[in-house]
Amino acid sequence: MELLALVESPGHVCCRYRIAAFEPYLRYFGVNVTYQAIAHSAPARLAQMHAAGRFDAVILQRKLLDSVSLAALRRSAKFLAFDFDDAVVYRDSYSPKGHHCPRRKVRFSNTVRCADQILAGNSFLAQLAEDHGARSQKVRYMPTCVDLERYETTRVEAARRPAEGPFVMVWVGSSSTLKGLEATSGLWNGVGEHVPAAVLRVVCDRFPRFDRLAVEPVVWSEETEIDWIVASDVGVSHVPNDLWSRGKCGLKVLQYMAAGLPVLTNPVGVHVEMIRSGRNGFLVQEPREWIEAVRWLAANRDRAAAMGRAAMDDIRRGYDIADWGPFFVDWVMPGAVVPEVADERRADAASSRSWAIDSGTSQNAVRGPHQDSKSDIRPGQHA
Repeated sequence: MELLALVESPGHVCCRYRIAAFEPYLRYFGVNVTYQAIAHSAPARLAQMHAAGRFDAVILQRKLLDSVSLAALRRSAKFLAFDFDDAVVYRDSYSPKGHHCPRRKVRFSNTVRCADQILAGNSFLAQLAEDHGARSQKVRYMPTCVDLERYETTRVEAARRPAEGPFVMVWVGSSSTLKGLEATSGLWNGVGEHVPAAVLRVVCDRFPRFDRLAVEPVVWSEETEIDWIVASDVGVSHVPNDLWSRGKCGLKVLQYMAAGLPVLTNPVGVHVEMIRSGRNGFLVQEPREWIEAVRWLAANRDRAAAMGRAAMDDIRRGYDIADWGPFFVDWVMPGAVVPEVADERRADAASSRSWAIDSGTSQNAVRGPHQDSKSDIRPGQHA
């Protein structure tokens, strides 16, 4: 069976985490995936959409196509899935034009109405799809996942951090998301002033400057990203409290948790589902709360390490790719997952972890897999 992935680019972070990460499962169930960056010119894009009919199924990721291209894709695609992990119906947090865009709204509505399956990265996005005309039985809650096994292997190989010395806070992101860090410079300067041992490790393609907080710049690469996260004391994330941020799926928070770090972040969007204050990190809002949380973690590193272990457990109970792989395959290529085969082998060749989820449900994570799936395989409620 052949799956076509229409993406921004094969190396884009969304493609790597939400499609390519599941390649072992796709291969196991006999599905070959072909990646194509969506063509920029209208004639090339139209030809690309027509050619999609050569595949058994198509997954369109995040892109809101013009009406002509979308109609051509819908006519040619035997089965069309739409995957999104951002509130693409809106402009981003830093757009000078504001969030609302009539053209995006029309394109988003057209896309979710015509897709056979919709994979939404969080419950806010799932609700957006339904609010814009998607039928509820087509909408699947599909969180962004991380490969916990890779992080665990790195942790075993890494030396234990000393109890004394710099207290390393790590932030991972891109130039676009770095704007949020720079916009809250007063917060970070306050942390640096009150916790002299604190250092902010920034893993990115460019780096901020703060007057009172030391910044350790680390050039991002896929090969070393996990190493730098694991070799830190706490992961930090701060996003604006707006419509765009409510659609974010918390990738950097998941990375910190998988690395065994406690997390400090503000209570926006999925952060309130992922972080339980006092267990796997702290949800902090005001600058004084950030300062007190950093000070406490720096002074209680053994307890901070225990919170990091709890964070890993939370990944294991709901955000590990091993939990969701067979369901992803079933949703993008109906008929590929034969229940009897899946029951015989509950783990992919790349992971020995059981993919059965057995944790309780979150109040906000209301969009679990629907009971009318073409496969009899079901995950439990998502934590």
